[in-house]
Amino acid sequence: MRKIIHIDMDCFYAAVEVKYRPELKGKPLGIGGPPNSRSVLCTASYEARKFGVRSAMPSSQAVRLCPQLILIPPHFDLYKTESRKVREILERFTNKIEPLSLDEAYLDVTECEQFGGSATLIAQEIRRLIFTELHLTASAGVAPNKFLAKIASDWKKPNGQFVVRPQDVEAFVKELPVEKIFGVGKVTAQKMHELGLRTCGDIQKYTVFELHHWFGSRAQELYEFARGEDQRPVITEWERKSLTVEETFSRDLQSLEECRKQIPGLYEDFRRRLEKGEYQDRIKGLVVKLKFFDFKQTTHEEVTHEIPTIADFERLLEKAWNRRASPVRLVGLGVRLGTQKKSEPEDNSPQLKFAI
Repeated sequence: MRKIIHIDMDCFYAAVEVKYRPELKGKPLGIGGPPNSRSVLCTASYEARKFGVRSAMPSSQAVRLCPQLILIPPHFDLYKTESRKVREILERFTNKIEPLSLDEAYLDVTECEQFGGSATLIAQEIRRLIFTELHLTASAGVAPNKFLAKIASDWKKPNGQFVVRPQDVEAFVKELPVEKIFGVGKVTAQKMHELGLRTCGDIQKYTVFELHHWFGSRAQELYEFARGEDQRPVITEWERKSLTVEETFSRDLQSLEECRKQIPGLYEDFRRRLEKGEYQDRIKGLVVKLKFFDFKQTTHEEVTHEIPTIADFERLLEKAWNRRASPVRLVGLGVRLGTQKKSEPEDNSPQLKFAI
């Protein structure tokens, strides 16, 4: 049985800002652009959340809810630096780490011998080190699988820890709201409620066949999650499937020509990221995305194995624009990526013999 820890930093971006600007401690903070723009918040401090301010909320709405909110533009280079420091602490315990973002990650400590192999004590030590060395706080969930560990990490936030022992799984999931199930959003949750499914215990009353009638290909997954089952391993290597850059504008772009003028700047950022990641040999298609004033969007894609030029993206942009020719709030461009080719070891390779 696996021992999984989910580490989730508390209000990470806001906490990092406070770390370097102590005068902000205890004040309602929002990380995002000014309220007179279309910016949305990356995160909000707990002081701001008391007023109903949340991440992904428009800055204008956040300021209305909390007039004393201090808006700070994001400093992603700083957040990445602190995230790497957290990663270094995690690596003292295991190399089986699956980062989900800058501020959270799964750890598989099944084979870790520190603290007598106790995942609970390992999680406590990780949180202690993060606090004493980085002056930040983290919450942790400990469980036999990823699904339960992620739920558990949110149970006693902030700066808390919750453990779901194997013998407690059945009782824990029975009363768990369906909204806690991975991938169940507002639409699916509403459908479940209409069917009388409000907890995992309610889902447990039905067979996979019955669930398939309602939820199609997700039936098996829902069946297992509702019972606290999750066989997904901690993935230490993640392969990017696409590389895109996009920008949301403070005012709508009214014409194709205005949209076209945005391509060179986006393209420069795209090429820098493409070359840094060494993805040139994996290109299998290019794409342009337009999001219109009413949030509806369209994309246009073409197959290619060549590094696209500005002219290529301008050509796709025109085709996407002609589908609707309406004011545009966002322009994005990028490429689809194929599977990375791996060299096969020779028959007499020690690595191959060892694997056998």
